[in-house]
Amino acid sequence: MEFSLAQIDGWMASVLWPFCRIAGLLTAMAVFGTRSVPARIRLLLAIFITVAAAPVLPTMPAVPLFSGASFAIVAQEVVIGLMLGFITRLLLEVFVVAGQLVSLQTGLGFGSLVDPMNGASVPLISQAFLIIATLLFLALDGHLLFIELVVQSFHTVPVATDSLLRIDFLAVVGWGRWLFAGGLLVALAAVLALLMLNLAFGVLTRAAPQLNLFVIGFPATMVVGFILLWLLSGDLLRHFEREFAQARELACALIGTSC
Repeated sequence: MEFSLAQIDGWMASVLWPFCRIAGLLTAMAVFGTRSVPARIRLLLAIFITVAAAPVLPTMPAVPLFSGASFAIVAQEVVIGLMLGFITRLLLEVFVVAGQLVSLQTGLGFGSLVDPMNGASVPLISQAFLIIATLLFLALDGHLLFIELVVQSFHTVPVATDSLLRIDFLAVVGWGRWLFAGGLLVALAAVLALLMLNLAFGVLTRAAPQLNLFVIGFPATMVVGFILLWLLSGDLLRHFEREFAQARELACALIGTSC
């Protein structure tokens, strides 16, 4: 049995181009794209997902594998996958911003840990919120949802030399403000409560100047901050479900499908 060079190129292209999009997703995706996950694990996962999804993918374009158009397709597929994975990063960073806002108001920002996702030091509360959000992301099968979306994207945004023209870049860029707005919504109750407490201590200090604001206010702010964190932890699931639904809508709009 003999195979022509065109047939071999077609078989390789039917696997290589979907692999690039799926690998881009896993590279930027939350949990899988962190420094704690070795690159070999991501590579193996991308290979397994590509092999499993190959039978249901549409026919690939008849473009020579070793050509300029093929290299352009590879670059576009990687970018599409990275954009889908970047949405999951935005989702979890919402809770990091919320933790930083609460830490700033309560004075608990002195304690910090290394964020395994970014490799930078973040306040302890932000790290706790990030861990909770990550566990909720996995518990709600967010990783499976985005893998399903990247497989569906081959039907709505097929592999071609003009795939990027079908992607709405401004929608992803515009969600930069959603990152800060969502973080503020999560921490809004705690921030307002602590603001009222600080205003009360300001009035108290003005009425009785002999009182030491730092001796009285700092411990009271920390105690109230812990109480607010305890109350806020009961609403994290509701906040995460809202932000997760918005992230899913953005991903669906990005690839042109309905959720």
